[in-house]
Parts: sequence; C-alpha cells; structure tokens
Amino acid sequence: MQTITLLGATGSIGVSTLDVIARHPDRYSVFALTAHSQVDKLAAQCQQYNPQYAVVADQQSAARLQAILSSSDTGCATEVLWGRESLCQVASDSAVDTVMAAIVGAAGLVPMLAAVEAGKKILLANKESLVMAGGLFMQAVADSGSVLLPIDSEHNAIFQCLPEDYKSSADSPGVKKLLLSASGGPFRGWSAEQMAAVTPDQACAHPNWSMGRKISVDSATLMNKGLELIEACWLFAMPASNIEVVVHPQSIIHSLVQFVDGSVLAQLGNPDMRTPIAHALAWPERIDAGVADLDLFEIAHLDFEKPDLDCFPCLGIAAAAAKAGKNAPTILNAANEVAVQAFLDQRISFMQIANIVEQTLNGQQLSEPESLAAVQECDEQARLYSSAYIKRLEK
Repeated sequence: MQTITLLGATGSIGVSTLDVIARHPDRYSVFALTAHSQVDKLAAQCQQYNPQYAVVADQQSAARLQAILSSSDTGCATEVLWGRESLCQVASDSAVDTVMAAIVGAAGLVPMLAAVEAGKKILLANKESLVMAGGLFMQAVADSGSVLLPIDSEHNAIFQCLPEDYKSSADSPGVKKLLLSASGGPFRGWSAEQMAAVTPDQACAHPNWSMGRKISVDSATLMNKGLELIEACWLFAMPASNIEVVVHPQSIIHSLVQFVDGSVLAQLGNPDMRTPIAHALAWPERIDAGVADLDLFEIAHLDFEKPDLDCFPCLGIAAAAAKAGKNAPTILNAANEVAVQAFLDQRISFMQIANIVEQTLNGQQLSEPESLAAVQECDEQARLYSSAYIKRLEK
C-alpha cells in the first residue's frame, strides 16, 4: 500500500490523481490533501477519501473547513491544518511514501523541497519549482536519494522514451535531441492583431486539455512551453540548444526523443492527464488509468509545424532565459505569474504579458542563486518590479 500526500488536491491535476487513486484502493491510500482556497471542494474530497490531514492556506479557511467536516454525517476524522509549515509537515511526514506536487506556481517550491529532503518519491507537476530553483532542487534530489518522476505529459513522455539508464546527454551520447510537443493553444494561426483583443475566457478555452486558468493562459501565450523547456533542461541534464519545440495541434504525440542513428521515439496517447499520473504512481509497473484507448484510425493524421515566435514571443523569451541561466528563469517565472494574474483581472491585454516579462528580465541583474533564500529574494524583487511596471501601464 502506497501512502500519498497530494499537494494541490482541488486543481485539475489533483482531481485527476484522486480519480486514478480511487480506481486502485488496494494500492493507494491518501494521507493528506491540501488546497489554497477551494474549501467546499476540499471538504467533499475529505469526506470521500478520509485523509489523516487536510491543509489550507489560512486560519479562516481552516475554521470553515473544520465546520463543514464537523457538521457532516460521513464520520470524517480528518485533522485540519493551515499555513506553509503545515504543507511542509504533511509533505515530509514519515508515514508518507509519495508526494504529488501539484500546487500551481512559486507557492509549491518550499513544501516540495521539504518532501525531497525527506527522501520521498516525488511526482512533479509543479514545473515552476524547477524553473525557479533547478540547480538547488536537483542537488537536493541527489543528496536525499529521492525519486523524481515527471507528471507534465511532455516530460513524462520523454521519460518513457529515454533509455532506462539515461543520466545526461553527456553520459548517453546516443541521445541527440528532445522534441517537446505543443498544441499551439487556442490562438494557433491567429495574427498578433487578432490576439490584441482576446479575453481571459477565450485564453482559458484550450482546445484539447482541461486545465486551471493560470496554466491555460500560459498555454495560450506558449509561455507554458517555455517553462517546460527550462524544466526539461534540469530533468534530463540537457542544454537548451538540444531541446526543440514542435507544434502538434492534435496533442496525441506528447513528446519525442531523437537519437544519433536517425531513430525518433515518441509516446502517444489521448490528451488525458490521468495517463502520466498513473504511469508515475505505478512506475515501474503499469495500471489502468481510466483513459480510453487511442484509436489511430479515428485520428487519421498527425500535423506538425514550427512555433510562430513573432505572434507568441513568450516562447522565445523563455528560451533566451534558459540559455542565459543564473537567476533569469526565476525572474521570468515571477514576472509571468504577476502578468498572467493582471491579465485574468483584466488590467492588461493578452499581448502585454510578454512585454511585462521581457521588461522585468531587462530590469533585473543576473546572478547565480546559491541558496533558497537567494531564490526567494530574486522572486520577490521580480514580482515588485513587474507589479510596478503594470501600474505604470495602467496610467
């Protein structure tokens, strides 16, 4: 029986994870569920899965969750906690085998590091942690002996295609290039003029995937693919110059690995996050994920094209940050989170997101972050800079 803490239980990854877990009650039990503010949804999950702990962001949310659970007749005995220290507690508890890291954004970094340092099996769905602090994070994984398995469909696909003993491109000279697939988002084929007036609801209407609003906007700008490129550099010890983004509108091929002998291996499947989740939960075994079989005759054809960097500048900005290294990815991620939220709040236009990120990168000094405190300081300064820049745009 594998005991699991689920960081970010009420988001799309969390819900999909619980769906897979529910299909295999003989293999998995839930130790803790966490959420930021969706108290009602978390309460329903607690009543169904009866975890030992539930963690929310603040004391007010904790009191509300406790009141709901106490008034229910389900017999739920879940203990309610709140705050970042409690997140770290349930991520590192000795009773936990596996941690699903699905908190969106920079908020997931500290509890995920706590899980790594405790030597847990980490199912990584929070790409921002590697983007912000890749060097520190991967060193912590090496020091603790933690097992790190990628959940993003692209990185999970690459993981499945690489040789079992793969260490890095230098150690495995047969691997030539990684090809990250991208759907192109809801605005593939649009001109910059067309995208100038798009609304948050349009940006969040992804044609293939069901995701939260922040990651949906990132997918629409192709920033998500840029963040995934940086994540791939760390996960697979591959330089950014050896990673290429390929637009594949059907989202059937989730990524590919090119080898020096001309071979290309790809992982295919229906666009359903339960597939990579089930793969990582059961690895190195395989379990039923509840996903429909892929029907190649129904799909009939697969299309590929180069990304349009003129209309989607965020991808190019992210690739440049990956090559610059140091704290450039940290700055990139912070500025993007601030800009995306401003767009969702209808304070800026869709096309201004890239400009805000680029201006923030140009306005910050690059240096090598040598500690978690340095990463957090860089993150805070980039957020302050981008927030101030947005206020100037609003005048």
